[in-house]
This record gives sequence, structure tokens and C-alpha cells, in this order.
Amino acid sequence: MERDYLISWKAAGISLGLLLILATALTKPLGVSTQFVVSDAAVVHKVAPEFAESNAYLSKYGNKTNWGVGYGWMLVLGMFVGGGISSALLRKRQPEQDKGSMPAMWKERFGDSMSKRYAAAFGGGVLLLFGARLAGGCTSGHMISGVPQLAISSFIFAVTGFGAAILMAKFLYRSGSES
Repeated sequence: MERDYLISWKAAGISLGLLLILATALTKPLGVSTQFVVSDAAVVHKVAPEFAESNAYLSKYGNKTNWGVGYGWMLVLGMFVGGGISSALLRKRQPEQDKGSMPAMWKERFGDSMSKRYAAAFGGGVLLLFGARLAGGCTSGHMISGVPQLAISSFIFAVTGFGAAILMAKFLYRSGSES
């Protein structure tokens, strides 16, 4: 079954590549999770500067040279706004899904509780962000910016992330098991 997409995957890929080149040329490679660390460190630098400077992780962030409020938080805000706009525009284009419904595979395995679905999505996102920060970046930083720059940690994250996703999907959606 061919789907009617708003934009083809080829055009989306080329657009993303051009955006990455532009972002890298104008500011720095795309990445979001560092902004949270920078913000946390900036607060700690103000509240407890001795602690911030003695902490190996926090001492690298939050000072005046890397505060980056405009770039970092505008990207975070843009993700929320862009996701909301995309969701609103594409809501009617989703096959066999009305507002408030879920994929049949999810309902079969876990039921039709929206709060359970949201909790699973949020928990998965938190785990993904934690793992990405542990690898020294975030999913957008590693996958969109790091791999094109041939960063070893980004390749490791990409392979590990996709591998873990495949294994988790096989585990969650295994046939013949109860939830």
C-alpha cells in the first residue's frame, strides 16, 4: 500500500542534510541535550560556584563562554513547536487512526490506555536521552551531526541505539505472550 506523504523521504533527507550544513556553518552542529546540561551548570555556577568548578562535568559547562541561551533553547522550543505543527498537519493523513486511537499492535499487546502509552513513550525517551548523554551527546547530536562528522562515539551510539531498539521491539511484541 502506497502512502500519501506530505513530503517524500528523499526531499526530507535532502532538506535535513542542507539544514545540517547550514547549522554547522552558521553556529555549530545540531544537538539538544547539551543545552540542559549547560542550563543546569549555569544555575549551579550561580548558586554554588565552588562546587561547580570542582565538579569535572559541571566545570566544562555553564560559564559565560558557552551559555548559548539563544541557540540551544530556540532549538528545544523549535522541536516542540515543529512537532506540534507536524502532528496537527498530518493527523488526518494517518492510516486507520482517528484522534485518540493507537496502533493495533500496541492495543493487542498492552491495551488501549492512553496514559500507559504516554508513560511508555516518555520513559523510553528518558532512557534514550540518558544513554545518549552517557555517550557524550544526544540523539540529534550523535545521529544527525556526529555520524556525518565520522565521530566514533556517534557510530557506537547509532549501532547500539538501533540494536537496542530492535531487541526491545522483539521483546515487547513477541508473539504468544501476555502483557
